[in-house]
Parts: sequence; C-alpha cells; structure tokens
Amino acid sequence: DLGAQSGRWAAFQERHRLSCEEAARLLLDAYEYRGLVKHMGGCHCGAVRFEVWASADLHVFNCNCSICTKKQNRHFIVPASRFKLLKGADNLTTYTFNTHRAQHTFCKTCGVQSFYTPRSNPDGYGIAPHCLDDGTVQTIVTEDINGKEWEKAVKEHKTIRDMSKP
Repeated sequence: DLGAQSGRWAAFQERHRLSCEEAARLLLDAYEYRGLVKHMGGCHCGAVRFEVWASADLHVFNCNCSICTKKQNRHFIVPASRFKLLKGADNLTTYTFNTHRAQHTFCKTCGVQSFYTPRSNPDGYGIAPHCLDDGTVQTIVTEDINGKEWEKAVKEHKTIRDMSKP
C-alpha cells in the first residue's frame, strides 16, 4: 500500500501533464543520471535530433588525425546508454576508412556530423559540443590529442578508453 505516495504520484503526473510511463521515465532518468544534464542536439537542418546525458562541464577532445583535422571534429565521449537518437536514423549515412572501427555518421541532407562512434570507444559516442542546443553547457575544457599517432596516444592516455563506460 503506497498510501499518500499514490496521491503525490497522481499530483506529480497532473502538474507536469505526464502519462504514467513518461513520469516514470523522468524519475528514473533523474535517479540514474544524478549529477548529469540532459543535453539536446542535432544537425543543422534538424533532420537528426538526439539527447545525451553528460556533465554541464564538458571535457572535449581536439584530435589532429587526418579526418578530425579536415572536419574540425571536436568531441566529448559518452557511454551508449547515455545517448538516444530521437529522430533521423533514416537520414544518417556513415563514412569509414583505415580500420573501419570509427563510424563517422552524418546527416544526408546538410552533411553535419553531430555525433559518431569513435575508434577509441566503439561502445560509446563522440558528441560534437557545437551541435548541442544552447542553455545546458556551463564550461568546455579542450584537450589536444595526437591522433596522427593514434595507437600511441590512446595507449598513453589514462582515461580515454573508460569514457564510454557507465
């Protein structure tokens, strides 16, 4: 018997105009992602939209490998469990090269890569901070990474491989 809790639950749902499932999802997210912020983002044309749970203070990598240099790809890494593609799966295409482990996904319409699957963290996502909607990022600290010597850089980096772990 939930007693007064059931009344509080109903009032919460009504106040926020949420279904039971939506209210449960909101509360579970708040519990599971304590200390994190839900960032929303997407490509330029709006065909691709996503949400990602991450700190409001982002640790962004600036890689100098061949593709990141050409694309000016700066990104932060999150576990796959903290990323949700909201729309546009059918509007994404993927480019791979070399080892084909990194999956460079981008919008077929506008060409923007708002996220991708990095070689360093194939179980997570690299998110482009400049593709996030305004209002949820407090600070950005940028770390250069020597992608020209990728194997050496990733081997020597103390935390990069763990960034996609929940």
